[in-house]
Amino acid sequence: MKIDNKNIGFALTGSFCTFDKTIKEMEKLSKKCNVIPIMSFNSFSLDTKFGKASDYIERIEKICNKKIIHSIQDAEPLGPKQLLDLLLIAPCSGNTLAKLANDIIDTPVTMACKSALRNSTPIVIGISTNNALSGNAENIGKLLNRKNYYFIPFKQDNPITKPRSIVFDYSYIEKSLEEALEHKQISPIIL
Repeated sequence: MKIDNKNIGFALTGSFCTFDKTIKEMEKLSKKCNVIPIMSFNSFSLDTKFGKASDYIERIEKICNKKIIHSIQDAEPLGPKQLLDLLLIAPCSGNTLAKLANDIIDTPVTMACKSALRNSTPIVIGISTNNALSGNAENIGKLLNRKNYYFIPFKQDNPITKPRSIVFDYSYIEKSLEEALEHKQISPIIL
C-alpha cells in the first residue's frame, strides 16, 4: 500500500547524531503524506553537540507546517481521534525501545505509541542505539514478537569502535512504511 496522502506520525527520540539525516527523510515524506511531528521530552528540549533543540524544532515545524506534539497530554488523543494511519519512530533510542518493550508510558512518544495501538495502527521503528546488541537485544526481540510493531532494516553502525551499536537504514523508510500499512515486516531486517 502506498503512503501517499496517509497521516503519518513521525516521532523523534534522543539519538541526536541521526537527526540531520532523519529530518531530511521527514522532508521527503512530507511531500507525499501528512506528517504529524512528535518529539520526546529530551529531543524537544536538549541542546547537544549535534545541534540546538530550537533549531531542530523550527526546521521540523516548517517542514510539516504544524506544531510538534511534545507533551503526553497532546499525544494521547492520536488514537481515540484516529488521527494516524501509522506511527514512525525514527530515530528510536535504546531508552525508548526499552520503554516500549516493557509498556512504560511516560513520554510523548511512548504515549503516542500506546494511543495508536488502540486502533491496531502500525508502529514502525527506526532503531538507533549503541547498546542494541547487548542490553537492548532482548527488547528488540520482544517487539519483533508483538503485533503491530515493525522495524526498518538495520545494520551495525561501526563494528570496530562500537561493536554493539546498530542504526536503521534510511533508504528503507518508505518501503518499510508501505509494508507496515499491509501489516507486514519488510525483509531482510538485518542488513
